[in-house]
Amino acid sequence: MTIYPIVDTHMHLWDPEHFRMSWLDGDALLNQRYTIDVYTAQTAGIPVEAMVFVECGVEPQYAYLEAQWVVACAQIDARIQGIVAACPIEFGLRARSYIEALVALGPRVKGVRRNIQDEKDPKFCLQPDFVRAVQLLSGYALSLDLCIRYWQLPAVIALVRQCPDTQFILDHLGKPNAKEHMLEPWRDQLRELATLPNVACKVSGLVTEADHRAWKVDDLAPYVAHVLEVFGEDRVMFGGDWPVMLLASSYTRWFETMRTLTVSLTEAAQRKFWNENARRLYRL
Repeated sequence: MTIYPIVDTHMHLWDPEHFRMSWLDGDALLNQRYTIDVYTAQTAGIPVEAMVFVECGVEPQYAYLEAQWVVACAQIDARIQGIVAACPIEFGLRARSYIEALVALGPRVKGVRRNIQDEKDPKFCLQPDFVRAVQLLSGYALSLDLCIRYWQLPAVIALVRQCPDTQFILDHLGKPNAKEHMLEPWRDQLRELATLPNVACKVSGLVTEADHRAWKVDDLAPYVAHVLEVFGEDRVMFGGDWPVMLLASSYTRWFETMRTLTVSLTEAAQRKFWNENARRLYRL
């Protein structure tokens, strides 16, 4: 199989001694230093030519400092060509000053994310202030990454319909319940979301939704195949979700799994999946 140059559209960097990250408490594997030198070592032999950093769930008091820190990391490793920074979207128009501060950090800031996967209100993202702030993003040429669980898809579909000028990027396939091999209602709802042209999808984070210890390539195949079908070759991208992925897989195993699951794509479609779509959608 041909190996194409890769843009990893979803990678994290963190140092728990530098920023407070309470969600790591008690997790011996993840609650340690994962910086660019560690990423480089764990992706050795894989042709990663560019990366998009995605905010890591630091405590809100550290969110802007995290973005500043990653800008500095990009001076060390120029492959960090995109940054998706944390942003308090729920503050509505009052988020404008924060958005402008992020943009002022430089051209590597390509998008923002307000992680809503753990919000108990299924319509959290439909609050009027949330919608207004999302509508602001297109004016700053910023996209919005969506980190959700599959049961939040109906609300996300309604959000996207209200923000036709904003580019949305769905993280981790919308987190389907791959552990229990459930396809519905995720499958039908994802198909509906994909009808909206301003949404793209990262094929990332799927192994951590499956059985961490016992997953097989065939367990993931129906989910990947469905995403490739409904979004088409122009709106799908590879993502590693390192180091969270380490809960269920090495980087190499995930990379080889995705090579297997995309082998039937045309050469042009594979180039788009591994590289070209990321460069276009994240404006790298």
